[in-house]
Amino acid sequence: MPTKKVAILMFDDVEVLDFAGPFEVFAVTSELNCRDSLGDNSAARPFAVFTVAENPGAVIARNGLSVNPDCTISDCPPPDILIVPGGIGTRKLIDNSAIINWIETCSQTAELVLSVCTGSLLLAKAGLLEGLAATTHHQALELLRELAPNTTVIENQRFVDNGKIITSGGIAAGIDMSLHVVSKLLGKQQAEQTANHMEYKIGS
Repeated sequence: MPTKKVAILMFDDVEVLDFAGPFEVFAVTSELNCRDSLGDNSAARPFAVFTVAENPGAVIARNGLSVNPDCTISDCPPPDILIVPGGIGTRKLIDNSAIINWIETCSQTAELVLSVCTGSLLLAKAGLLEGLAATTHHQALELLRELAPNTTVIENQRFVDNGKIITSGGIAAGIDMSLHVVSKLLGKQQAEQTANHMEYKIGS
């Protein structure tokens, strides 16, 4: 499988585990894949994970964690997999046309578009959840219904897979969703190997 570019959107007040969980899953999968392969390690790396923000400079995540994104939305390579995390910062981004337009543009060429927690609100604002099923953090279900009246909002489910668009519940559920995507693309054994390395029980 050619290396897939995995872009994780960053913004002020992003929930830390929302982005760090998926980052760990895709990065660890690539690391383990290279470690187990013979010959050209670069050819064996299934994912290249990077972070992207609207503007250059540090992003201050939830509870003060400072993160330096790799690129901006203006110079970001087109992702094969786009991950939109959540957090209280999504409330401001709902009205940020630059970010919403970027998400919509990326979705046109991306193989998969994933959201964690209230990242689904941004997918809804970009019009990506029309006629689909979706989930979000349990405290934001009603807000998702307001933003996406033509979307079937699912409660009490770790993630909802529509094929191209996959949404997960709050925070730690993004790890389950990411392992699901690894299984979907590389097989169940690879996902189990990654989960075992992380000492994470799938479905926990």
